[in-house]
Amino acid sequence: MLSIQKHLFYLIMPLLIGGLATKTVQPEKKEHPTKLERSQRSVRVMTYNIRFDNPGDGVHAWPHRKERVAGLIRVYDAEIVGVQEALQHQLVELTALLPGYEWVGVGRNADGGGEYSALLYKAEAYELVSSDTFWLSEQPSEAGSQSWDAALPRIVTWARFRQLNTGAQFLVMNTHFDHMGEEARAKSAQLIVEQASRLSEGLPLILMGDLNTTDGDRPYEILSKATLKDGRRLLDGFYGSEQEHYGPQSTWTGFTELVPNRRIDYIWASDDLVIKQHAILGDRNETGYPSDHLPVMADVALKSQE
Repeated sequence: MLSIQKHLFYLIMPLLIGGLATKTVQPEKKEHPTKLERSQRSVRVMTYNIRFDNPGDGVHAWPHRKERVAGLIRVYDAEIVGVQEALQHQLVELTALLPGYEWVGVGRNADGGGEYSALLYKAEAYELVSSDTFWLSEQPSEAGSQSWDAALPRIVTWARFRQLNTGAQFLVMNTHFDHMGEEARAKSAQLIVEQASRLSEGLPLILMGDLNTTDGDRPYEILSKATLKDGRRLLDGFYGSEQEHYGPQSTWTGFTELVPNRRIDYIWASDDLVIKQHAILGDRNETGYPSDHLPVMADVALKSQE
């Protein structure tokens, strides 16, 4: 008996020693559960400024991080994602890494090129009913137009979706406000309220995007105090979710370090919807964050319309 035990000891010990000597590979840090219980009558939405493909970003350039951006969307099971700063080839590459997702939108330039504020969605769960883009300017229907003190053309891409398992329909608007023009940001907020009143036609509304503004600034005040023509208000998910906000309280990182007091990315919902939970996702690895913004995610309850 002792000889058998001794024999087993000599067989097992090298395996144990080898295992201890092996370097442990740490996965990217997760600051939010990947699988969250949610009703079949809810939609998980995400807004994410993915940073345009700029070769000057070096180690943070798009080819080095596109799999991480796609992986984050996939692991958190976001069903509708509003992206900002995306170039067309980035959208093509991103959806290639996310089988089952489709996207809609146009570039902000007059010729349809440039940065998109596109909407990605799970085609197996949502039907695209209609979609279009308007410009944040005094000529919203004029492609490439810009007004006020805006440095660049800015857009809103919107889509009406139908949730296939419930029949619930709702409107999603995705935008990216100007980074320079203070007046442009305030006027953009006003224009969005006007357009939301027109486009929603009584449907529940989800508004998201990079607003380049904090909750102490004029554009935020306009959105938070606005009343749509049918009397509905907009709720900021950070404050308006049933469960307390989870994660960081800022969304700007510059790839490497979270900058305090810079929550500039938002998910809003009309007050006929219930925001079940809201999170800012701080996933990163040793290189940094997958983008120079953190994504914002929310679960929003829908009502069946069948």
